[in-house]
Amino acid sequence: MATFISVPLKKSSEVDLVKPLSKFVTATYPPGEEQAEYLRVVEELNKLRKSALGRPLDKHESSLEILLRYYDQLCAIEPKFPFPELCLTFTWKDAFDKGSLFGGSVKLALASLGYEKTCVLFNVGALASQIASEQNLDNDEGLKSAAKFYQLASGAFAHIKDTVLSALNREPTMDISPETVGTLSQIMLSQAQEVFVLKATADKMKDAIIAKLANQAADYYGDAFKQCQYKENLPKYFYFQEVLPVLAAKHCMMQATAEMHQSALANQKKKFGEEIARLQHATELVKTAASRYDEYVNVKDLTDKINRALTAAKKDNDFIYHDRVPEVKDLEHIGKASLVKATAVQTPLSQKFTDLFEKMVPMAVQQSVSAANSRKSDTVNRLVGSLREATNLCNGVLASLNLPAALEDLSGDSVPQSILEKSRAVIQQGGLQSIEQLIKDLPELLQRNSEILDESLKMLDDEESTDNELRAKFNQRWSRTPSGDLYKPLRAEGINFRCILDKAVQADQVVKERYNAHCEMIALLCKPENELCAAIPSANPAKTLQGSEVVNVLRAQLAQLDEVKRERDILEGEIKSVTFDMTTKFLTALAQDGAINEEALTSSELDTRYGTHTQRVQQNLRRQEELLSQIQVSHQEFSALKQSNYEANNREEVLKKLAAAHDSYIEISCNIKEGTKFYNDLTEILLKFQNKCSDIVFARKTERDELLKELQQSIAREPSAPSFSIPSYQSNTPAPAAGGPTPAPKTVFQQPQAKAQPPARPPPPNITSQAASASVPVSTPMPPSSTNLPPVAPTTGLSQAQGPPYPTYQGYPGYYQMPMAYNPYTYGQFNMPYAPYQAQGQAGYPGAPPAQQPYPYPQQPPQQQPYYPQQ
Repeated sequence: MATFISVPLKKSSEVDLVKPLSKFVTATYPPGEEQAEYLRVVEELNKLRKSALGRPLDKHESSLEILLRYYDQLCAIEPKFPFPELCLTFTWKDAFDKGSLFGGSVKLALASLGYEKTCVLFNVGALASQIASEQNLDNDEGLKSAAKFYQLASGAFAHIKDTVLSALNREPTMDISPETVGTLSQIMLSQAQEVFVLKATADKMKDAIIAKLANQAADYYGDAFKQCQYKENLPKYFYFQEVLPVLAAKHCMMQATAEMHQSALANQKKKFGEEIARLQHATELVKTAASRYDEYVNVKDLTDKINRALTAAKKDNDFIYHDRVPEVKDLEHIGKASLVKATAVQTPLSQKFTDLFEKMVPMAVQQSVSAANSRKSDTVNRLVGSLREATNLCNGVLASLNLPAALEDLSGDSVPQSILEKSRAVIQQGGLQSIEQLIKDLPELLQRNSEILDESLKMLDDEESTDNELRAKFNQRWSRTPSGDLYKPLRAEGINFRCILDKAVQADQVVKERYNAHCEMIALLCKPENELCAAIPSANPAKTLQGSEVVNVLRAQLAQLDEVKRERDILEGEIKSVTFDMTTKFLTALAQDGAINEEALTSSELDTRYGTHTQRVQQNLRRQEELLSQIQVSHQEFSALKQSNYEANNREEVLKKLAAAHDSYIEISCNIKEGTKFYNDLTEILLKFQNKCSDIVFARKTERDELLKELQQSIAREPSAPSFSIPSYQSNTPAPAAGGPTPAPKTVFQQPQAKAQPPARPPPPNITSQAASASVPVSTPMPPSSTNLPPVAPTTGLSQAQGPPYPTYQGYPGYYQMPMAYNPYTYGQFNMPYAPYQAQGQAGYPGAPPAQQPYPYPQQPPQQQPYYPQQ
């Protein structure tokens, strides 16, 4: 009764975790101690996988601990790495399918961490079942350990049953299908209950308790037997040769055990007839197990115990009690008591587990931090953009009013000081040549980025085209995820990059148009002071306005406006310098709620950090608007006091254009530098996108090659021709095996009916007179010959052919009879010898007999006694 079922381990191909994980770490974290630490633990993770899956595991708890640690580590890093983007392909073989000589075993390769976790958990259950089967059930410690490991195995298989379809998103292999692992979970639970029956028996617990425990174990085994028998979950070799007979035998044995202990309970209650009925039923059950499943289980001890109890019960009842023995169907049902439960899979499974990537935040937090940084950038850009827009508006209004140059140009023939300062600023920043060089570099940067994006998308297009062709060729056999579905996130990302490039092209065009509109005046600002003064038209001196109140008011207002600009610059610097980290808050939210409401948390933090700055920006903008309104009113009064003529107007117009050219130069230079930085940054992002596309295409190519190899092997195992019905004359030929190659038709030689004209045969050779007796019947044994002749095969049991009987003949000296299938001289259903006669001077093998002979066999000479017996 110590036969227990264990599950074989799945085998995995080697996978390099270091390269893709290290690539993600270096791309995500800046160089430093943190990155170096993560790269080191990536190496440790790879070593842990090799220890857990890359070598044969002993049936010991230490080996199970390694598997549990690796499973816990997979669960811990799943939220911290973008595994769908890393394209790590895991290949596992079917645990039950050993393959064929030519085809190899069934295996499945998927770029899914859920698939890896499922297979590792299957090995946890399988190894736990093997460790439990190795326990010594003769002591209490071994029984406890066996029950624990069987329940762990049951829980592992049950967890796979509930999660495998969602983890894989495709049809799994037979060993991890929900039907198979559900059956395995039930088998492990049955064995755990049986261990408790053994423990209760060893602890000499009450018969009523043992009976209930054994009856529950029989019920569990019965359920497992039904799942195996009717659902056909397990592969055939494992199904028919190992599991099914053991389950049937264990069902009978546990039920017999329950009946035996329930009979003892009946004896205690003085129900002696019920005791005998239950023992008789138990005897029938163990006889069934012994007769059908003797090679799988040993029921001798249980049988002897039941027989002894039955003999004693019958003897006592016959001599003393004379109680009526009821029918089995009339007996009261035995109760059930379950002491087992599948161990729930809750990470960490290992008590010694320590997360190697404990300091790395989960991907959900990383994504939330990235989204928060994006919101922060939007807030900063919005505030800074409103400040810069206000500055541009201010500069435009002042340039249109020719301020402050109009206040400085009261003489009418010298270059205003503000224009000279603007000229020096333009020359100091490189003048026209620097901005022209920057504008010239923009198309090259744009082309480089466009080529990277085009090449990345082309790789996806080519691989998807190949996948579609193979899918159309193999139809349902091409079972991997379509490339079009897999590439949707990448294509959406590519479309986003394309839109960004299109907007950048439009922005470049706006900058070029603005440059073309102001390049002439910018070139004038780059000239020396004397050339600049000569290029500005002169005008008659204006009348003295230095002491006028309007000029003083305008100068005071312009000074206030300059103060507003300086405050704006300081405020922009403060806004850009604000820093904060949302990681801690996101981690807390994830730990408490299991999810992160990134938008609410980030918005609240942004309001706290930038609320004051937003108010100051609005105040600054309102103050500028008020000052510009006042300046415009004061400038109207100033213009009315000045003498206006054509020369003065022409000079003022040139000064306005020079001031506007300076402002445009500053803005264009800033825009082009930002554009150059944008293109360079975008190049790095697009290179990462290209590497991502290259990695996933390479992984898909590897997966495609493996799937093609499997398809070729499966096609090679298929029958070369369809099966067909067997002709009636070949009905005794065994039918070909299902799914195997169809054998060539076999020619069958049937024995013909007695013919009127059988084929001719040669005459017999000369023999001794003793052997040539013509009147000896067929059944009479031949006398021994003086010559050494070979033995003759017995003819006993052969049916008589049509026609007169023929004498037996031992054959020529030195001649052996040929097999019947190849003897052209057979007659009827006899393997007939040659006739014991040869005419004098006749050759050994004559030609066909003359046509006029009534019977084709050689005739006897007339002087001898007739050869055939007379009627």
